[in-house]
Amino acid sequence: MCAMTEELQHPIFFFIKELADKTNTEVYVIGGYVRDRIMGRPFKNDVDILVIGSGIDFATKLGERLHTKVAVYKSFGTAMLVYDGLDVEFVGARKESYRRDSRKPIVEDGTLQDDQNRRDFTINAMAYSLNSETYGQLLDPFDGLADIENRIIRTPLAPNETFSDDPLRMMRAIRFATQLNFKIDVQAIEAIVETKDRIQIISKERITDEMNKIILSKKPSIGFKYLFDTGLLALVFPAMANLYGVDYVDGKGHKDNFYHTLEVLDNVAEMSDDLWLRWAAIMHDIAKPATKRFDKRIGWTFHGHEDKGARMVPKLFAEMKLPLNEKMKFVQKLVQLHLRPIVLAQDIVTDSAVRRLLFEAGDDIDALMLLCHADVTTKNEFKKKKYRDNFELVKQKLKDVEERDHLRNWQPPVTGEDIMHVFDLGPSRQVGIIKNAIREAILDGEIPNERMAAYNFMLDKAKALNLEPKQILSLETTK
Repeated sequence: MCAMTEELQHPIFFFIKELADKTNTEVYVIGGYVRDRIMGRPFKNDVDILVIGSGIDFATKLGERLHTKVAVYKSFGTAMLVYDGLDVEFVGARKESYRRDSRKPIVEDGTLQDDQNRRDFTINAMAYSLNSETYGQLLDPFDGLADIENRIIRTPLAPNETFSDDPLRMMRAIRFATQLNFKIDVQAIEAIVETKDRIQIISKERITDEMNKIILSKKPSIGFKYLFDTGLLALVFPAMANLYGVDYVDGKGHKDNFYHTLEVLDNVAEMSDDLWLRWAAIMHDIAKPATKRFDKRIGWTFHGHEDKGARMVPKLFAEMKLPLNEKMKFVQKLVQLHLRPIVLAQDIVTDSAVRRLLFEAGDDIDALMLLCHADVTTKNEFKKKKYRDNFELVKQKLKDVEERDHLRNWQPPVTGEDIMHVFDLGPSRQVGIIKNAIREAILDGEIPNERMAAYNFMLDKAKALNLEPKQILSLETTK
């Protein structure tokens, strides 16, 4: 094979070559770096170096030569250093064998061939030599180059063995197919179907990490179709798999909510790289199976699926080891509100309805509108255009009302503390009544979102509750 020295121009490779020659050590760059250079893809700043012998010893010597700190991970048999913007990881060639109940291998020292045999896919088993005599030579024992050309994901050894040894590789196969827009080899697909139950020995964290990478791909639906068709989705994310299917009663059916969700997800992916907005797309109809009802007059309904879906989000996030912080709350909020702009787009848009939406959505209003735009998946082009034109009207109305009323992340112009101060009250039902009445009056447009107007409204409301002001309230600053 001809040398590919133009792929190895970074200074680190020359220093490695120098040390390899000096110590008479076989050294290779292997894995993702090689694959991405061949494909002309931008690569992340990490490079895997394979040493025939001790990767830790070699890295330690190189660190001394470069006066660079070396991080050693003895339990993994690896070492890492950072040089000129690259994270360089060193590992000794390994031979692996597996126990049935674990994906953690029994590791022994091995040859280059042993190490390439243990790699997950042919496209990740290619290596460039870093020794002087063969510098830049591509070692491709499983024809990964042809698989790149044919855009196919294949395993170096029998796929059943590869996936059974480390079931996470099933998720990785689907992830690479999605990221690279490759097909998965038919034999590999069959092996995933046969081996899928083995995924249950993998931690939720590792599975979700791969799923997030699928979700962040240019067209995530590719991966989810593979996950569904192989039966993996029912094991790793059953709530999503349950969206599949159409029921008919009296000749009336409904759309397949699984494929609709994939369409919404792809639509969002075209407009935003935000992982959590993409998760909101996945979750927006998650409660439809649980709320599905048939009404003889109007057909199938999913009444309240947005409320139930919002209640499901924390549980699903916890199950999948996703963060239970503001990211989860963001997804929950969008699931809860995703029908509201659609209703606005169908009806006459009142200022009051727009104020309430702004009040509830806050700074997430733009993300919500994007999700709702993506949610229009009808095949009827006239309908689609009508909905999306109406959305533009709603967006303009949102802008106009926000500029006038400043309701995004709304803070009350008169607070509960202000009410307690004026009427010399402690926390009480009366304070809550007045506070809620001020908020509703602002949202209904009865009074402007201003301190003076809210103060005068408070006095009127207090009279009806037989309350008299005891203290003066400063009206100079807006709280």
